[in-house]
Amino acid sequence: MQFISSKKNLLFVAASFFLPVFILAYVYLNKGIFPGSERSILASDAFAQFSSFHASFNNVLHGKESLFYTWNAGAGLNYLSLYAYYLGGIFTPIVGFFSNENMPDALYFLTLLKIGASGCTMYFLSRHILKEKHPLFSVAAVVPYALMSFAICQSELIMWIDAYFFLPLVILGIRKLLHNESEMLLFFAYLGLFLSNFYFGFMIGIFSFLVFCVHLFGELSNWKRKILHYTRTTLLSILASTPITLPVLLDLRANGETLSAIQRVFTESTGPFDLLAKNFLNAYDTTKYGSVPFVYIGLIPLLFALFFFVTARSSLREKILSGSVLTLLIASFYFEVLNLFWQGMHSPNMFLFRFAFLFSFFILYLGLQAFAKFKMDEFKKLNLTFFVLSVLLMLTYGVQRDAYSFLTTENTAITFLVLMLYFLFLHLIYTYRMGTRMIAILLLLLFSVEATINTNGMIEGVLQDWNYASRSLYTDPQKDIKTLVDAAHEKKGENAFFRMANLEPITPNDSLNFGYSDLNFFSSIRNRHSSQFLDKIGFKSEGTALNLRYDNNTLIGDALMGMSYNINPTDVRKFGFSKSSTSGKYNLYENKFALPLGFMTTESINSLKLTPADNLYNQRKFMNVAANVNQEYFHFEQIQPTKISNATVKTNPGGSVTYTEKLQDVAKVLDYTVSIPKGYQAYLSLFLTNPSEAGSSTAEIKVNDSFTKSQMDITGQYYTIGFGEDTVSFSVSFYGSTSVTVVQPKILLLNLDAFQTAVHKIQERAAVVKVGKRSAEMVVESKAQYDTLYTSIPYDSGWTATVDGTPVTIQKANDAFVSLKLSKGKHTVKFSYLPPGFLLGMGISLISICSFLFINRIFFLKRLTNR
Repeated sequence: MQFISSKKNLLFVAASFFLPVFILAYVYLNKGIFPGSERSILASDAFAQFSSFHASFNNVLHGKESLFYTWNAGAGLNYLSLYAYYLGGIFTPIVGFFSNENMPDALYFLTLLKIGASGCTMYFLSRHILKEKHPLFSVAAVVPYALMSFAICQSELIMWIDAYFFLPLVILGIRKLLHNESEMLLFFAYLGLFLSNFYFGFMIGIFSFLVFCVHLFGELSNWKRKILHYTRTTLLSILASTPITLPVLLDLRANGETLSAIQRVFTESTGPFDLLAKNFLNAYDTTKYGSVPFVYIGLIPLLFALFFFVTARSSLREKILSGSVLTLLIASFYFEVLNLFWQGMHSPNMFLFRFAFLFSFFILYLGLQAFAKFKMDEFKKLNLTFFVLSVLLMLTYGVQRDAYSFLTTENTAITFLVLMLYFLFLHLIYTYRMGTRMIAILLLLLFSVEATINTNGMIEGVLQDWNYASRSLYTDPQKDIKTLVDAAHEKKGENAFFRMANLEPITPNDSLNFGYSDLNFFSSIRNRHSSQFLDKIGFKSEGTALNLRYDNNTLIGDALMGMSYNINPTDVRKFGFSKSSTSGKYNLYENKFALPLGFMTTESINSLKLTPADNLYNQRKFMNVAANVNQEYFHFEQIQPTKISNATVKTNPGGSVTYTEKLQDVAKVLDYTVSIPKGYQAYLSLFLTNPSEAGSSTAEIKVNDSFTKSQMDITGQYYTIGFGEDTVSFSVSFYGSTSVTVVQPKILLLNLDAFQTAVHKIQERAAVVKVGKRSAEMVVESKAQYDTLYTSIPYDSGWTATVDGTPVTIQKANDAFVSLKLSKGKHTVKFSYLPPGFLLGMGISLISICSFLFINRIFFLKRLTNR
């Protein structure tokens, strides 16, 4: 082979990075997405989650928050777990160079950087496989990998892209280990993978073990020693990652993560032609429920993957072993137990078949091995393979096009046009025996054109499926919200603790972006126990507690959870809330009845008997026990609309009513006029009888110039109307679904005298609180009758406490919050947080890394001696 200088190698590596980056950037540009563009890269979870999560990490990098704990998510959370799941990539610290306002641009550059880096690592693997061929062939192999359909159509889940970066390094590390080269690459590739993304790390770990077995038993030379080296390297790399993986596993276990039950033999909504159907260009259906796996990685890789099983240069043993892995991957799409196994026996919430990228990679991997062995004397076999592939694709379109709406005439024509170009290309090579370099250049050009077409189709699919949000939706409110948050911090003082909520937020995770404590939170990492308790008192967090919502609760909920401030463009119409500041269209309202983070009460608060079906009963019970009183707070009054627009009304048995729109896509509107008695806070109660049928039904309440709106299936049921007024007129607009069924709307009245009496009794026993990044200090006085310090700090075994400098045992109140029993007298209580398992993980990691380096050093010296 002609010698390639290191300088040229560097150019090939650079090309492997910049070529996929250029293609993706070009497609984004074509869709109006570029740095500073009005259309942002924030689609789906990138807007709702990753923008705020990366902004929060930016705050960590600048010393504003701790890497271990955050007060700013779901009342309080183990931040290390959030980091490990969403932010653990090696490129994430780059967000430190951006302001939180410019997070859309940060995610844009991170996406391109990660895609380019995936190309680089794929180049090193393909170069290792194609070492006897021109390096441009290895550059060509980069394009389909970095821009495979799975990577692009789910690129908004930016933390997954790190896995595509490490996968080729892991496989290359295995190949080097099997060829008696250094184990260093495999160790650090595994370590980086597990630290970056433990979830996809699990999938790649299983897959790479299968690849190891294929190569090991394909050769059967020194197999015992190779198994020993692989096992040792893998085990030590897993142990070295425990500062991240151990705390996360303990956190998931503590928060009730359970394995999904196997409900059927075959995966729901799968068909025999699924994988073929998704090997057409631009084959995008959806990344929501009911999607077909995204497995497209290019037509030539697919051709040569099939050729791998035809060529005589692949041994029978190689074909059987590789075929077994391929069969297992295919079966995993169809058998539910295998499908769930790859995903940690946990059913995904949308974005199905998350292991599909492994199938795509394996197709390319087989194709590279077949191409490395290909000689012109087998051109007829390649022709036959090409014919078989064409027939399979034609059969899929001809027989199954009605089953796959994404198989349009347009993308089918494009697919077969590209196939024809490849056919002509292969025959030109065979006929004219072109030089290797020219062949590589033409192949690279064709791969790039194909990848550009398919990438454009995937991005267009995401645009239609989820929409790339407008930058202004994210950036325009930033300055005003930040101004009000800063005003609240300045008024409360340094180290003071308070909670606040934006009633018109940018995302449900705004608090992580702007640095304030909130109840609103949307994440796969959450404190499920505290969320479930909060759900019982009206802060909605149903099912697996992925969503926790503050909206549409009562003043009692505000008080008990220390909600000191609301941000809203219009009057919040809540008793005790007064406007304290304004910035732009937003106002800051301060609540004089917000309780502190901790207060003294009786021990009975630790074991409240709450019911999941009656949040008003639970609020009454909680408030009375906390205040040591026995009062009634709520009662309902019947109401009837004065006017109904664009809706037919059906009264159902059991007290529910269904409103169905007359004109399609026009809001259903109900007008009311009610009298609010003096001394009462009034709410409109709207409760969906079947949230799963309501879809994205939204209710908008307008009272004079005030309004509020929320998606009914994820927020509370008590919409604020006002307080202490004689007569109030308001309207309710339902939209987002053709019909909506609710329990007959009623007015809920809260007795303000009873409410104030209870709050004042608790405030008399309130703690004086100061908080740090992962600590809280409370000064309290315990009296004989009130011996329990109750806090609204979500319970986590990572919390430790001292009372007057002496370590004490923390109690778990209601399986949700932290509490302590105190002796009579004045005390200083200090709480500190460290993720469970972190220190143990650090010790294990240090020992594992040192052990690996020591063992590797010994074997390195032994190899030198033998040479």
